[in-house]
Amino acid sequence: MITRFPSVALVAASVLLTGCGGGALAATDHASAPTPASSSSASPSPSSEISAEAAARQLPGVGPKMLARIPAGTEQVVLVTGRGANSPLSTLALYERTDDGWEETVSWAAHNALRGWSDHHMGGDLRSPIGVYSLTDAGGLLKDPGTKLSYDHGSGFVSPGTGFEGEPLAGSFDYVIAINYNRRPGTSPLDWTRPLGSSRGGGIWIHVDHGGPTHGCVSIAEDHMKELLRTLDPARHPVIVMGDAAALGH
Repeated sequence: MITRFPSVALVAASVLLTGCGGGALAATDHASAPTPASSSSASPSPSSEISAEAAARQLPGVGPKMLARIPAGTEQVVLVTGRGANSPLSTLALYERTDDGWEETVSWAAHNALRGWSDHHMGGDLRSPIGVYSLTDAGGLLKDPGTKLSYDHGSGFVSPGTGFEGEPLAGSFDYVIAINYNRRPGTSPLDWTRPLGSSRGGGIWIHVDHGGPTHGCVSIAEDHMKELLRTLDPARHPVIVMGDAAALGH
């Protein structure tokens, strides 16, 4: 069932300052801007431990410690692998659990934060948070493209100005998926509740790529966003596993 969240009129103007897209007019950091919601936990409950060999076989590039953080009931994993600890370039791949293990279904080029990755994300550090986070809520300036996730369609999803490389940010929030880092699951991506506190940042989304680095989000091409939205199924308990390759391999 698609849920229309309660009115977000109070945050429509403030999302204009979200750091999720980066850039000149959107340069307010995640700590000070009233950006999308936060969760009470930085990662889902861990599943049972497995060997490093099994980890590599089941989800390529993900080591046993990171793999153990994926809940046992998860059947869809969005794996974002950064090119380097300080790089804004990454690859997003979708994996589906099968009887034979994890199977990659798509793989796309992506951007992450300007300064790369952090295992202790702070507002304004221009790094994307490393970890495993559930995916439950979506939204956008454009109408629901057919997702099974709860979807908030509204005028609050606007990103003005230009990015770090001078690229226009218009359309970046046409479609977004909230990453449940420091937000409250089950709310609109525009909700800025932050259980870990504002200093730990927030408003971390998957959104439409604008051709340059982000403030902390992950971005992919618009067609790929629509495909991802149509594929993710809350009944399969999707999560995102994200970080640079070295961090993911632990």
